[in-house]
Amino acid sequence: MILDRAALHTLIRAFLVEDVGRGDLTSESIFEKDQMGRARLVAREPFVAAGCEAVAAEVFWVQNPTIVLEGLVADGSRVAAGDILCTISGPVIDLLKAERVALNLLQRLCGIATFTARFVEQVRPYPVRITDTRKTTPGLRMLEKYAVQVGGGYNHRFNLADGILVKDNHIAACGSITQAVALLRRKIPHTLRIEVETDTLEQVRECVACGVDIILLDNMAPAMLEEAVRIIDHRALAEASGGITLDSVLDAARSGVDIVSIGALTHSAPACDIGMDWIA
Repeated sequence: MILDRAALHTLIRAFLVEDVGRGDLTSESIFEKDQMGRARLVAREPFVAAGCEAVAAEVFWVQNPTIVLEGLVADGSRVAAGDILCTISGPVIDLLKAERVALNLLQRLCGIATFTARFVEQVRPYPVRITDTRKTTPGLRMLEKYAVQVGGGYNHRFNLADGILVKDNHIAACGSITQAVALLRRKIPHTLRIEVETDTLEQVRECVACGVDIILLDNMAPAMLEEAVRIIDHRALAEASGGITLDSVLDAARSGVDIVSIGALTHSAPACDIGMDWIA
């Protein structure tokens, strides 16, 4: 995913307005407007770096374009505790105003990239893709999905306009998978693939009979996943999803599915510990 720079700039400006408010009463009372300083962003633990240059640096530049950042760690780099992610110099007041927003975003994105990388490593022997879902923090979807890619994962739909996915409530409201697929084929372009969520083997068989392109196998135990993959028999892509953890992702991969989608990549990734240390 390529970050939309204009959208990112708008987001960051809103985040700074939220955090700074009418001004930094503490910093503006202690320091002169033209007083300069230097600091470092430092890793307090090992992790996969994500967003240092693309996001955190942008926070400082939106706050004040004269701020200078040096030695920015590249996305995807594995850092150790004590590693310097970048060195920052500029007006003290502006460095302090941008600090919290930059750290909040960087800690979140590094956490997602690191968590994703652990899932990817677990299934490395198998030809399976680890993907995210739409279970993202409102307003942060672009950034969180970007971090998933940095961690070696792939993106599912970005939004509802990004692809067809017939879920349980679509089926319940429509009456059947067969009916839903028939209605879709009358209206959508031939270039779009149809994905359907299933939670029973009978639904899997119905999807195969309908010629569905991607079959999402929701909350299925390993033995049931394996049977579903046998039923599909390469006539559609098979996607496992639903409550998959680091302990269970290997079982999902062994079942023979093509994709494993994991909401936890974005909704449950622990933030990484990163600090901004002043250089005296």
